[in-house]
Amino acid sequence: MNASRRAVALTAAGVVGALAAGVGIGAGVYASVAPATTTTTVIQSSGNGRAEDTSATAPDGLSVNAIYRRTQQGVVDIRVGTSKGPHAEGSGWVYDSKGDIVTNQHVVNGATSITVTFPDGKSYKGRLLGSDSSTDLAVVRVSAPSSELAPIQVGNSDAVQVGDPVVAIGSPFGLPGTVTSGIVSALHRSISAPNNFTIANSIQTDAPINHGNSGGPLLNDSAQVIGVNAQIQSDSGGNDGVGFAIPSNTVRSVAAQLIAGKTVAHAYIGVSVRDSSSPLGAELERIFPDTPAAKAGLKAGDVITSIDGKTVSGESDVSDAIGQLKPGNKITVTYERGGKSATATITLGTRPS
Repeated sequence: MNASRRAVALTAAGVVGALAAGVGIGAGVYASVAPATTTTTVIQSSGNGRAEDTSATAPDGLSVNAIYRRTQQGVVDIRVGTSKGPHAEGSGWVYDSKGDIVTNQHVVNGATSITVTFPDGKSYKGRLLGSDSSTDLAVVRVSAPSSELAPIQVGNSDAVQVGDPVVAIGSPFGLPGTVTSGIVSALHRSISAPNNFTIANSIQTDAPINHGNSGGPLLNDSAQVIGVNAQIQSDSGGNDGVGFAIPSNTVRSVAAQLIAGKTVAHAYIGVSVRDSSSPLGAELERIFPDTPAAKAGLKAGDVITSIDGKTVSGESDVSDAIGQLKPGNKITVTYERGGKSATATITLGTRPS
């Protein structure tokens, strides 16, 4: 689904390469100018030099401090040089022991040089392995010693619930290692990707996120990554308590493909939609020419009421359903036109770049 009705633009309001979606802004690129409780905690050094929390934890999870200590060595600062001269800064985190770093696509977009700095101050040249503008994700590889690499465990974003405590770590306004905390404010939000398509199932949080946080991890109270901080919605351009993270299950799938040297292919139906004025359904605003939807006979004004037998309550349900499928998959769409119900079987295509 194309999300072109959500304006996506670059803003120069004190940032370089920040993504704006309506009033949503890429939490990411800062222009370079110059809670839960635990029981008693014991810290010991593991074989790789990391400080490990060996305490017994309370049922409601680790404290913010314990989460920080478990993960901070794996959160990095990313500085990007561009052909246009200005430098930008964002965040990232260590995905595996090979030196693969996950960040946002909009952080490294157009980069002519990438410098990854670890919490101990050591910096390494980064090489872009691949990026996917449809999910705003990228993987950068560094040749760093194993002692420098502390991969952060990836959690299951499908298990996240509204109200869960979360912690964000990153480099807001060029301040690496900054920790903020909050809760999961909502689930299944749709945000706009850099290429104007929709990123489905995004996690909304009130953990303070600002420019420079993009690409950094959103962590649960087990110190696992459940999302990659990507955007904020703000009238001021700073944190107003509404941030969005790309879910970790999406990150896991996309990162694996990019690391393998593959181009990430996304399913495509070829429509733009909006919530219907009816209690249920999603209204088709536009059918793009020569697309699967057009070939199936769908028309603007049709209201999709179900996909593969699952009720469609609004626009986000269409994004979610298509986003979970692959090019070549077939779906059965039930829709209403002129007060009558009809069905169409659609073979999904590949999303254009």
